[in-house]
Amino acid sequence: MKITTPLTDEVIEQLHAGDAVEITGTIYVGRDAAHKRMVVALDAGEELPFDPQGQIIYYMGPSPARPGRPIGSAGPTTSYRMDPYTPRMLGVGLKGMIGKGNRSPEVREALKKHKAVYFAATGGAAALIAASIKEAEVIAYEDLGAEALRKLRVEDFPAIVVNDMYGGDVYEQGKGKYASMQVGK
Repeated sequence: MKITTPLTDEVIEQLHAGDAVEITGTIYVGRDAAHKRMVVALDAGEELPFDPQGQIIYYMGPSPARPGRPIGSAGPTTSYRMDPYTPRMLGVGLKGMIGKGNRSPEVREALKKHKAVYFAATGGAAALIAASIKEAEVIAYEDLGAEALRKLRVEDFPAIVVNDMYGGDVYEQGKGKYASMQVGK
């Protein structure tokens, strides 16, 4: 399914765990250090460096760009490091995150509460993912280097819905499917 940002409730309602998507539009990049700063800013009543309404944050630390490219290798990082900050970000309008690995029960509940989704990008496919990134710019926290907050323009960025707004979890579904296959042996 092809989707564009910013995401709407109507798009989120159509997404189910296991769906393959291609994302086109603007996505943001931030890891744990940037998330901590954003939540501190929110708690202090300050505005974020971008409007989170309907947006997606990709958990990634890029490598330096080769000449003529907007970004270097762009593979996902482990998502659980952002779990302490995710419910707060969803509460201010964030609609999606991209990373790898499982999310906490608190994050999965927040996805249901705020009509949001968690996508996985394929680990080990960083060069392929980078090809879908057409523009990249640092928009805040430049002092964090690779962990700076970035704005990306992407075309057909490949991802899989891991957790949907209905409580679906593709990892749990996979474990259940594997377990049922073992019973028949």
